[in-house]
Amino acid sequence: MAAFQSFVVCLIVAFAVVVSPTCAELCPDFYAKLCPDALPTIRSVVQNAINREPRIGASLLRLHFHDCFVNGCDGSVLLDDTANFIGEKTAFPNFQSLNPAAFDVVDEIKITVNKACGYNVVSCADILAVAARDSVDILGGYSYYYKVLLGRRDARNASRNDANNDLPSPLSNFTTLLSNFQAQGLNLKDLVALSGGHTIGLARCIAFRGRIYNDTNINPAFKASRQQQCPLIGGDNNTEPLDATPTRFDTVYFRSLIKSKGLLHSDQELFKGDGSESDKLVQLYSTHHLNFARDFAASIIKMGNIKPLTGNQGEVRLNCRKVN
Repeated sequence: MAAFQSFVVCLIVAFAVVVSPTCAELCPDFYAKLCPDALPTIRSVVQNAINREPRIGASLLRLHFHDCFVNGCDGSVLLDDTANFIGEKTAFPNFQSLNPAAFDVVDEIKITVNKACGYNVVSCADILAVAARDSVDILGGYSYYYKVLLGRRDARNASRNDANNDLPSPLSNFTTLLSNFQAQGLNLKDLVALSGGHTIGLARCIAFRGRIYNDTNINPAFKASRQQQCPLIGGDNNTEPLDATPTRFDTVYFRSLIKSKGLLHSDQELFKGDGSESDKLVQLYSTHHLNFARDFAASIIKMGNIKPLTGNQGEVRLNCRKVN
């Protein structure tokens, strides 16, 4: 009898996932009836994880970004390698920058939210989107502007080659960065606003060594201090904050660029002091937190809508690390 009841519940859930949301694509209230406790539960786990380690907020935000830029926002970045494919985790841009602890937090969220909902209904791709929003809010962003859209489903495969080709590099120049964003349907404002996500978190020495030893548009004192922690040879895993307040979602990142204190080469490419449109956006965001919050929210929502799997596409994974 218990087995039959479980089977019936699964049928009801499968039917509900397809038909209960009123929106055709992604929408903010996708789980309102399917599981009202889903979003508060995700928020609680993210809050606890950030309380344990504030850096994890930036790591969760980065996971969402790295997921969406490779074949859309489909949770593929979470898949472990299998005998059938080599996934995105071991791609150079990911394994060099994604925090392993963030994957553990996603696992914790998935287990906790499934218990809260009573069944497997919240996709791993949506968990990434919600955890990114919650991280921004908890670390000082303005969630008023950031109404995350939901209803994504999870991919059944992943591609290391696509991750190597599609993810922006910290070594990229402005032209390459803009081209990379445009290939995803994003524009110049999206590039500058989303780069503002670097207002939180850390970077490894290997990602900024070229900047502090080769670039000329860099503050001398800043350059010297970073060289102390990142030698020319060795220390690849030493970390430095991306701006002076790495656990606060603020505008210090943009003020740093104006002072030639961008840690990554790709960061400083956004501000060259030549009066370009990129320069103007950096200057605007450096002094107007609300403008930055509003534009960041609009851009990350736009990014979150890159080729999502919806309806009967893909699946809702029970374990975010492997297909069902």
